[in-house]
Amino acid sequence: MKKVVFACAILLMGTSCDELTHLANQYPDVVNQAVAPTQSEIIAGLKEALTVGIKNTVLQTNKKDGFYGNSLIHIPVPAEADKVMSTLKNLGMNSLVDNFETSLNRAAEEASGQAVDIFVDAITKMTFEDAVGIWKGNDDAATQYLKRTTTSQLEAAFNPITKKAIEATDVTMYWDDIAGVYNNIPFVTQVNPDLNKYVNEKAIDGLFLMVAKQEKDIRENPQARVSAILQKVFGYKG
Repeated sequence: MKKVVFACAILLMGTSCDELTHLANQYPDVVNQAVAPTQSEIIAGLKEALTVGIKNTVLQTNKKDGFYGNSLIHIPVPAEADKVMSTLKNLGMNSLVDNFETSLNRAAEEASGQAVDIFVDAITKMTFEDAVGIWKGNDDAATQYLKRTTTSQLEAAFNPITKKAIEATDVTMYWDDIAGVYNNIPFVTQVNPDLNKYVNEKAIDGLFLMVAKQEKDIRENPQARVSAILQKVFGYKG
């Protein structure tokens, strides 16, 4: 790569400004690979990458079947409720069980629509040192930074949103029905999992997983770099 850059530099020494502009426009990938981004460009590029990733993620999750129809982030019934579900299915209550699982995912789909502002606010606090470490890091370095520095705040902010979504999609009603029927069966261990906490955690985990996929795509796929700053920062091969 260094030999290529050096050869290009020799050729460009005898090139006019107009010709250089034309070449830069015609071959942006080559120019981006040869010219290192500045500090401000690195920060701007990382923030934009995360913002783009978040917005793309929410577009995918904040709709019907955004969670339910996505095998990567589909929310199953709580593990502690598996026995309950099996028992109720054996009693012919398949519809109630299916409605319950669907509603868990509908709650996450509804809540995910409120996540953009929370994530974007956290992105604005990124420092240059953070940005450089992320820029040179693994495919999910930006997502891990975001997860590491904001999870507790996100949980606190996301919890009432998830709770509201759960109530709006009748998850609590379904669970109350299911748990009530199950708990009335003789000799069974009583169950009462915290649905709000469960859906909240699963929704946040799902969002981070999808953001990580978006980040990796921007790092590896030039077509995913939808702006000049993303092309400059992630196109550079120093």
